Amino acid sequence: MVTRPDSNQARQKRHRRVRGKVSGTAQRPRLNVYRSLQNIYAQIIDDTAGKTLVSASSVEKAFEEYGGNKASARKIGQVLARRAAEKGIAEVVFDRGGYIYHGRVLELAEGAREGGLKF
Repeated sequence: MVTRPDSNQARQKRHRRVRGKVSGTAQRPRLNVYRSLQNIYAQIIDDTAGKTLVSASSVEKAFEEYGGNKASARKIGQVLARRAAEKGIAEVVFDRGGYIYHGRVLELAEGAREGGLKF
């Protein structure tokens, strides 16, 4: 019998390992990324206070496109950066959530950089 490794369990293990080293503060919060098959979500989190400061995702009513491609990931990054600038957030720590820095995760990061976030 062939057993297939659980890729989500491996991702969660990588994410826990990264979270031991990456933490967001009030001066430099954490930009967290989660991607599902059809959508992408991003949050800017202050871990010391335990609060989400800014969020953007492809499931919002204002976002009418398909959320599972690179073009929409870049748009979500730009929306997140614009909302962060309104709240006065300029620098963040990037938390890729255990995903490879490639594809939609890379596009979201590039969109956030285009919008003015520094990391």
